[in-house]
Amino acid sequence: MTTKLKRLLVSVLLIPMFAIGVLAAPASAATGQGAEAAGAAHGRSPADDPTADIKDRLAAIPGVTITDEQPTTTGHRYFLATYTQPIDHFRPWLGTFQQRFSVLHRGYDRPTVFYTNGYTLGTTPSRTEPTRLVDGNQVSIEYRFFTPSRPEPADWSKAGIRQQAADSHKLVTALKRIYQQEWLSTGASKGGMSSTFYRRFYPDDVAGTIAYVAPNNTDVSDYSAYTDFFRTVGTPECRAKLNAAQRELLVRRDRLEPRYIADNKAAGSTFNTLGTPDRAYEAGVLDVVWAFWQYSLESDCAKVPVAATATDDELYAWYDAQSGITGNSDQSLAKYTAYYYQAATELGAPYFDVSYLKDQLHYDYKELYSARSYVPKEIPTVFNPHAMPDIDRWVKREGERIMFVYGGNDPWGAKPFHLGRGSDDSYVYVVPGGNHGSNIGKLPAAQSGEATAKVLEWAGLGDQGDARSLAKSPQTGAPFGPLDIEGQRLEQERRPL
Repeated sequence: MTTKLKRLLVSVLLIPMFAIGVLAAPASAATGQGAEAAGAAHGRSPADDPTADIKDRLAAIPGVTITDEQPTTTGHRYFLATYTQPIDHFRPWLGTFQQRFSVLHRGYDRPTVFYTNGYTLGTTPSRTEPTRLVDGNQVSIEYRFFTPSRPEPADWSKAGIRQQAADSHKLVTALKRIYQQEWLSTGASKGGMSSTFYRRFYPDDVAGTIAYVAPNNTDVSDYSAYTDFFRTVGTPECRAKLNAAQRELLVRRDRLEPRYIADNKAAGSTFNTLGTPDRAYEAGVLDVVWAFWQYSLESDCAKVPVAATATDDELYAWYDAQSGITGNSDQSLAKYTAYYYQAATELGAPYFDVSYLKDQLHYDYKELYSARSYVPKEIPTVFNPHAMPDIDRWVKREGERIMFVYGGNDPWGAKPFHLGRGSDDSYVYVVPGGNHGSNIGKLPAAQSGEATAKVLEWAGLGDQGDARSLAKSPQTGAPFGPLDIEGQRLEQERRPL
C-alpha cells in the first residue's frame, strides 16, 4: 500500500472525529465576522480579494482578530492576532479560547513558513532560518496554555500533543485562503518537536518540515544516553573542570546558599512549587553542567571557575549565568507551567547520573530532575507512555520531507529522532561541536548547501531559490523557553528541562 493511499485512508477514518471541531469555522470572533459580512455585502469577502490590504484580508477570516501591527526593518508587514480555537478539538461544545499568533507578510507569491513555537509567542518581528532562506511569509503560533493563550479555567488535560496539532491544522487551513503558495513548518527544540507532532497527525498540510534540536524521549525509564553523553562530550579536561565547579557549589553551600536565599527574598521569590529554597538551590546546581553544554561551546570552558581557586563571588556569578538565581522560584517557573505539565504527561524529563555529587546532595537527584517537581501541586499529572513512541514510529515508518538538525555537543541531541525504512526524502544533520542554537547555516559548507537546496525545493522554489545570507538578517527578539534557543539567548532565567 502506498504512503499516499495509507494517508487517504487515515484521513477518511479521522474525518468523523475532527469534522465538527477542526473543519467547521468558529461562530465567534466579532472582528473576523464583521469584515467577512461587510465583504459579502459587496459580493465576496475581503479575505478572497487579492487587491485588498493584507490587514483587511486577515481580519476577514472568521475567528481572526488583529490586535496590533508593528513596523519591521525587512520590508514585511507584521501583525499580532488571535484565533478562536476549541478548548477540545474533539469535543468543541466545551467552549473556545483565543490563541495568539503572528503574521510576517512578505507577499502572496512567496512561500509561507509556519513556526510552531513551543512556548510563549515572541512579539518582536523576527524571521526563522527557513523564512530567511525562502524569503517568505511567516506565521507563528503560540503553544496552547502558555499565557495569554490559556482557557479560563484551565483544563490541563487539554494541553497536549494532539490538541496543539489540531490548533496548527485549523489555523493553517484558515490562512491558506490567503497564502496559496507552498507551506513549510519549522520550530526549534520543543517547537521542533511540535512541528514534528503536527506533521504526524496532518502530514499533508505542509510540503516539508525543518525541525531544529528536537529531543525524542521515547523511553522515560532509560536515560543512559544522557549519562553516556556527559561522560564523553568535549574534552576530559573540560568535563573535569565543569564537574569540579558544580561540586564546589555544594561544598560551599553554607556560604553561597544564604546569598541565594537573600537575593530571592529581595526579588520577591517564593518556592511553593519546589518546596524550599534549599531544594531550589540544589536543583539549580544540578542544572549548571547541562546548561553549559546547552548554551555554550567547548571554547567557553576557559570561563568556568577553577574550583580550587575561585572566589565565592566567581562561583556564585557562574551559577547565576548558568541556572539563574531566581530561575527556580515560583514566579519564574510559572511562565513555563505548560511546558513542565507536558513534560510530566507526555514528553518526559531527562536526567543523568551525578553519583560524583552523592555525598553532597540533600535530595534524590532523579526526583529533582522529575518534571512533576516543577508543576504546581494543585495540577494533577498522569504520564502517557505511548505519546512519544507513537511519534517516533510515524517518523520511521511514514515521515516524508522532514529535516532534523542537531548540535553535536547539545545534551538534547543525546536522544534524537532517527529515520527508518519508511522515511522518505528526509534527513538528519549534526553540527560538529554545536550547541542548542545549531542550524543549517552552522553545518559544514557542503551539508549546509545540500540542506538549503532541499528547503528551497520543498518551498517550490527549486533553482529559482536564492540562499540568502543569514548574516544579513540575524534572528532576533523572540523570548525562549527552557528548551528553545534560536540565534541570541535573551532570557537569563532558564532550566535545561
